[in-house]
Amino acid sequence: MLALTLTADLVGVTELLPLDTAEEPFFYTFKVQCTSCRETHPNWVSISRFESTKISGSKGEANFVWRCKACKRESTASIKDAPKAYTQASPPTRQTIIEIDCRGLEFTEFRAEGEWMAKGLESSTSFSAVDLQEGEWFDYDEKSSEEVSIKDVTWEIRRV
Repeated sequence: MLALTLTADLVGVTELLPLDTAEEPFFYTFKVQCTSCRETHPNWVSISRFESTKISGSKGEANFVWRCKACKRESTASIKDAPKAYTQASPPTRQTIIEIDCRGLEFTEFRAEGEWMAKGLESSTSFSAVDLQEGEWFDYDEKSSEEVSIKDVTWEIRRV
């Protein structure tokens, strides 16, 4: 089991999480490595908790099914639950966003593509279209008349 964790400095916002609904699924983008031969796939791969693929030779399904080109082994990954919101903390703390049950593969890097959302810390203003690809985000909360930001974004994939 792997966990995608986030550490970030949130100023004026809290409850940061990916926009991930059945109507608008979030695609988590990773680099993947085979645990059998340790070959790393050259391309980024995306996984959604709302898509399932049949596993060869099994009645089961997984959110991501991948066959290693080097050793031909089939591996799977499934997102366990809905993403958890990252809450503002001072100093910033590492918090789990999602947990992924991986069989025969490991995700080694995460790329924050897609739309995130957050809520104003004092005003409860909703911020959508939060883009974390550059590792930081800035906006203005009109209700509280304050600049809000997300800085020092660090992603880590850890064993649970």
